[in-house]
This record gives sequence, C-alpha cells and structure tokens, in this order.
Amino acid sequence: MPNSNSRYLVAFHPKHIPHHYVDVLIIGGGIAGLRATMATDPRLSTLVVTKDRLQESSSTYAQGGIAGVLAPDDRFEDHISDTLVAGAELCDPEVVEMVVREAPAHIRQLIQWGTNFDYEEGELLLGREGGHSRNRIVHALGDATGMEIMRAMIQRARNELGAQIWQDTFTIDLLTHEDECCGALVWNKHHGKTFVWAKQTILCTGGAGQVYRESTNPLVATGDGHAIAYRAGAELWDMEFMQFHPTVLYIAGSGRTLITEAVRGEGALLVDSDGKRFMPEYDERAELAPRDIVSQAIVDRMRSTQHPCVYLDLTPLGTDRVRERFPGIANSCTEFGIDITRDRVPVRPGAHYMIGGVRVDSQGQTSLPRLWAAGEVTSSGLHGANRLASNSLLEGLVYGAHAGEAASAAALEQPDTFQAIPLENPPLEPHGEPLDLQDIRNSLKSLMWRAAGVRRTGGPLREASQIIDQWKRYVLNRQFSDPDGWELQNMVTIARVMIEAALLREESRGVHMRSDFPHQDDTHWQQRCPISRGSAFESAGQ
Repeated sequence: MPNSNSRYLVAFHPKHIPHHYVDVLIIGGGIAGLRATMATDPRLSTLVVTKDRLQESSSTYAQGGIAGVLAPDDRFEDHISDTLVAGAELCDPEVVEMVVREAPAHIRQLIQWGTNFDYEEGELLLGREGGHSRNRIVHALGDATGMEIMRAMIQRARNELGAQIWQDTFTIDLLTHEDECCGALVWNKHHGKTFVWAKQTILCTGGAGQVYRESTNPLVATGDGHAIAYRAGAELWDMEFMQFHPTVLYIAGSGRTLITEAVRGEGALLVDSDGKRFMPEYDERAELAPRDIVSQAIVDRMRSTQHPCVYLDLTPLGTDRVRERFPGIANSCTEFGIDITRDRVPVRPGAHYMIGGVRVDSQGQTSLPRLWAAGEVTSSGLHGANRLASNSLLEGLVYGAHAGEAASAAALEQPDTFQAIPLENPPLEPHGEPLDLQDIRNSLKSLMWRAAGVRRTGGPLREASQIIDQWKRYVLNRQFSDPDGWELQNMVTIARVMIEAALLREESRGVHMRSDFPHQDDTHWQQRCPISRGSAFESAGQ
C-alpha cells in the first residue's frame, strides 16, 4: 500500500510547471498576512497568496475588537496579568509582556491607516470582555471590528504599497530542499500548478475550526497552514488546545454565527431553558469569566436540562443600546425571527480559535529554516491553554510585523541569484473507486465534535484515533486534482494530530477538559507539548 504520509500531496515535475520568483512569499491574507506585507522592505519583491478573496478570513469576521492598554486607569501589568490568568499557567510570560506593551502603538497605527474605530465624546470607546479586569477593547461599527480593520488594511496594501496579491490561489505544499523552506507549490483554476520560489516564506493561514461540526470559522479555515508546515517538517506545539467560543447562535438550518463576547461585556446574561441565570454558580466572574469556564458551564447546563442550548438575555442593556452597539447581530437574528431587544437568543459553544500551531520564537521564526509564521497558525506562547478575549487580532498585528521585518532582513542578506531546485514528486497509480469527499468531511467534523469537543475522555479519543487512521489509508494515499481533495487531506492530517495531542495531555487545563483527568496537574503537565512529522502515531494505519 502506498505511504499515507507522503511528503507532497500532488505529483509534479520542474519541467512541466511554471516557475515564479520572489524575495518574500506570504501565504494568507488575513490580519497577520497583511501586517507582514506592510512590514516587508520596499526594496524586496513580495507576493501574497490567499486561497479565497482577501476579505474571506477569520480576521474579517472578528466581531469583538482588539485589546490594548489605552485608558488612563489601565496598566500594562493588568493586561499582562489577565492574559496569564486566562492562559492557565501555560503562557510564555516574556511573550505576553512583549505583545501587551506593543499593543497601543499598533492600535494607533491602524487609526493612522484609516480604521474607523468607535468613539464616544471624542475618545475611543473601550469595551470589556470575559477575563479582562478593565475596559480596554477597541471596536468598530459596533460589532464589525474585523471587517473595518481589514477594509483599511486591504486598501493600504493595494493602493499605497502596490502589493502583489494572488487571490483564489490554493497553497498545496511548502517546498523544501536540504531541510530549508524554498517557497511553495500553489494552484489556481486559471493557471494550474505553479512553483513559487522565495528567499523567505511567511505562513499566515489562520485556523482549523472547520474540522469541527460546530464552528464560528469561515469555510476557508481547514487547517491548511498547520498541515503543510507539518508535512514540511516544522514542529507544532499545543495542538490539543482548540478554544470553543461559548456563545454561537444555534438555529437549525442556519450558519453558526458568532455572538460576540462584548454582548456579555455590556451586561447580557446567560440563562438556561428554564430561564434561570446560572453562571454565578460556576464562577464569581459570572458571564465575564474566561471562555473555557463559560463554555464548560454551558455544556454542563445543557446536559443537566437535557436541552440543546442555553440563551442570551440582552434585555438588561435596553433597546436603544442593543441596536446601537450590536447592529450586525441584530440583523442576523432578525432573519430567523428573533428580536434581540426582547427575545432570548439561543446559543451553544462552537470551535473558535486554534491556540496550537507552528512553534515560533518572538520574531516569528519557526523550527524550519527560512520559514516564518504569524497569527492563528502559530503557537507563540501568548495564549497558553486558553486565549484571552480580543488578544487574537492583537497577536496577528504584533507577530505579523515582527515576521515581516525579520524575514525581510534575512532576504536582504541573500544573493539575488534564483534557480529552480530539481524537486520532483512522481504520480501514484489512480484509484478506480471514487470517494465521496463531502461524506468523509462531514463524518470527520462530527467525530471531532463528539470526541475532541468541549469535553474529552480517553475512550472516545482512542476510538477517534482508530477511525481516522482507517480514513488515512484511503484518503492520504491519493493525489487529488483540486482544493476539495487537498482540504480534506489537510483536515484528516490535522484532526489526527489534535487527537494525539489530546490523548497525550492527561489533565484538564484551560480549553482542554479531560473528564477522566478532571484536575490541573502542574507537577507533570505544566509544559507545552511538541508534535512533529515522524511521531510514533504516524505509523498507525499504514
């Protein structure tokens, strides 16, 4: 049987594929990718590749905002402390301090670039979200912060920087030679496959929420960056830590729309199917507890009431305030006959943010030479075992800037002599039996939700690992010709890595809740867990 862990997903030969040469290749067009683009040296040629439109990223859909110490009564020490507490003693304190202290300058820079944040009486309007001890969240258009930030950044990238951008272009794999990253193999429907050779490559592909049945993530979030880095030999960390957002609109037949944490920050209450407020029973911070605590409380309440969801009650905010502050959420709910000024909103947790990812240092350098990374695809040490609300866009800005600057400096030191490297991947014999890719995808998403959701336990995790190993036998040993197949292969790969990581961590910490190991074990598990290609579990299923 062919190896189900082939280094490259598709067949290629350097004489049969076009070649493109750039100094810096940036894979991903969300906030981290665009910020990296803006930080590259103008003397260099830079290419941004994104698999969909620039507007189609998790950054665009971010509702809440960006956290930063901007109020007179706030302190860096408070933001640092809030981040460390939420991270369940697994954050890197030096990274946390670096990011928090750089936050205000990055927010002011966004304003200079034309981002229209919300103001009140001439001052930035600062909101509060779960886990924060102060009002420090800047937001835009009420609940459309990501959309406004991306509008301003895309406009600057195109008009002022003249950035070269390839949209609707899928990155199949990173190209490596002699244990270094040399660029990427990409594909689009107009030109087919193309070798993009680069002196330095920056990975900014976002998250992996689509491996779960319930998710706030856009359809593009299939873990592609995690998977291509893993196949290339880069080290991944903390892949057991998927953060579940507590409040996702739960309506049969609808998409899983995020209900921003800022709703609770403004005073909305969580009630169960009997109309009883329950969060004070679980944490003294009640609705403003960190996301892991709120998600686990909701799951517990759903189980005890035998009801598929809980409800958000926004009536304490007042009709005018609700409509002014959350117009996007109001419109989304109206489509399903819910008036958020008077009706309770049905919600339940959904996969939201991938805390684990490609290991990076403070400059965004990965374990693979000439490969850098920034944003949700990484594990930087900022979030620990549970991300503090509104620290994600902030991480994308800070690490995007660092990676862009560092990759540029490295590229400037390399000579301008480009040549194609004789990489070749032979074709496999075609399979006669076609696969129903959507059926496998749906089965994988349901399996991950059951086995590796808000609560996990050893038995279902081991069963899930065996099932995915069976799928690997016939999904990963094929060479597909379009993104549907490549996405599925990436999802199967990353789901298996996540299951393995969840099995390894025999404790409960942050977003990783093991019912069979219900307590935090600092003696054995106050450490971050690496997984890389060649781990023992890879031999399974071959």
